Amino acid sequence: MSEPPVKPVLQKPPGYKDPNAPAAPRAVRPPPRKPVLPPSFHPKKRKPNYGRACCCCFCIFFLIFLLLVIISAAAFYLWFDPKLPGFHVQSFRISHFNVTKRPDGTYLDAKTTTRLEVKNPNGKMTYYYGSTEVDVTVGEGGYETELGTTPVPEFTMREKTTRSLRVETKVSNKLVVDEVGSKLKARYRSKSLAVNVEARTKVGVGVAGLKIGMVGVTVKCDGMSRKQLDGGDMPKCVINMLKWLDENLFL
Repeated sequence: MSEPPVKPVLQKPPGYKDPNAPAAPRAVRPPPRKPVLPPSFHPKKRKPNYGRACCCCFCIFFLIFLLLVIISAAAFYLWFDPKLPGFHVQSFRISHFNVTKRPDGTYLDAKTTTRLEVKNPNGKMTYYYGSTEVDVTVGEGGYETELGTTPVPEFTMREKTTRSLRVETKVSNKLVVDEVGSKLKARYRSKSLAVNVEARTKVGVGVAGLKIGMVGVTVKCDGMSRKQLDGGDMPKCVINMLKWLDENLFL
């Protein structure tokens, strides 16, 4: 008996996958490598700049503080309306003035009495004055001559008050240059002798029961003549505070 003919095996088309065949394991790909960059391309980690932050905070607080100071000063000025104290020479008298020429030189003897008036024009502020020194000189320029210094004890000026300070000076047998002595004698007789009064003191301010520190003050009343003072003129005085504030007081 003859065998049945063998059927030819059909070839599978390219790309055919047998659904019954076991799945082949997938190949695991290694992760991609990062490109190696030179050191100059590596980004640097930025550290927090605490110094800049502190500087900014300080500037902000300083501006706030400055603004508060300006507002407080403006409110103080508007409420208290502060004014500088007033000074002027109320009177000046030379009770004795003698220039004597001797073989050994020229000598000066003099006695003076000055009344210096002090005013507090403020209605809400008190002035406290420390120990005061008052100098009296006569003449001007190269022949200005000292006639003595007198201390005045400390005192207080309440609101809207006026006080008169009596200052007496004296010099005896003061040696002066012959030319200076002759000029002083001639000016004294003609009542054109220049008179200068200078007071050095410290001033404190009292506001609402609080006393604010003492400030150095120099008061100058220069260029007055005996003729003006005898005629009742009240010459101006210059207040110098801290050597940067000058105020002319026409009283």
